[in-house]
Amino acid sequence: MSFVALLLVGLAMSADAFAAAIGRGVALRSPSLLQAFKIGLVFASVEVITPLIGWMIGRTALPYISAWDHWVAFLLLLGLGVNMVRQAVFCRNEDEDGADAPAAEKSGRFDISLILLAFATSIDALAMGVSLSLLSVSIVEAAAVIGCCTLAMATIGVLLGNFLGRCGGRLVEVLGGVLLIGMGFHILMTHL
Repeated sequence: MSFVALLLVGLAMSADAFAAAIGRGVALRSPSLLQAFKIGLVFASVEVITPLIGWMIGRTALPYISAWDHWVAFLLLLGLGVNMVRQAVFCRNEDEDGADAPAAEKSGRFDISLILLAFATSIDALAMGVSLSLLSVSIVEAAAVIGCCTLAMATIGVLLGNFLGRCGGRLVEVLGGVLLIGMGFHILMTHL
C-alpha cells in the first residue's frame, strides 16, 4: 500500500474523531491550543491502539467483531450525544468564563466521556486493523499515519467547534450532540 493510500486511510479513519472533536469543542469554554492538542492526543492514541489490536486479532475474529462493533459504537455515540444535548438544554448557563463547565474541562484533565467518545469513534479503526492484517501492510506505519491524521483533525475540530460554539451558543452545542447521535445511527444503519 502506497503512502498516499495510507494517508487517505488515515484521513478516512479520523473523520469521525474530527466530527466528535467539533462537538467537544462546542462544549468547552475558550480552550487553549494546548488543551485542544491534548484532546486531539487522546483521540489519536486510541486511533493508534485500535488498529494494532485489530491487526493482532486478524482474520480469525472478524466474524465476531463485525457482529457487534456497530452496536457498541451506536450505543456509545447515542449516549454521549443525548448527554450533550441534555447538558446544552438543561445544565449550562450562558456564563462565558467557563464557571459552568465541568471541573475536568476547566482543569484540563480528561474525563471518562472523552475516552468513551474516542473509543466510539475508533471502532472502525479496529475493523481496519483486521483488514490490514489480510494485506501486506506495515501495521506500525499504518497506525502511525492514522494517529497523526487523527491528532491533526481532532485538534482542529476542537478549535473549530469552540469557534462555532461562541458564534452560535447553545444551538451549536445541541447540533453537536445531534451530530453524535446521527453518527451512531449512520454506523448502525451501514452495518445492518
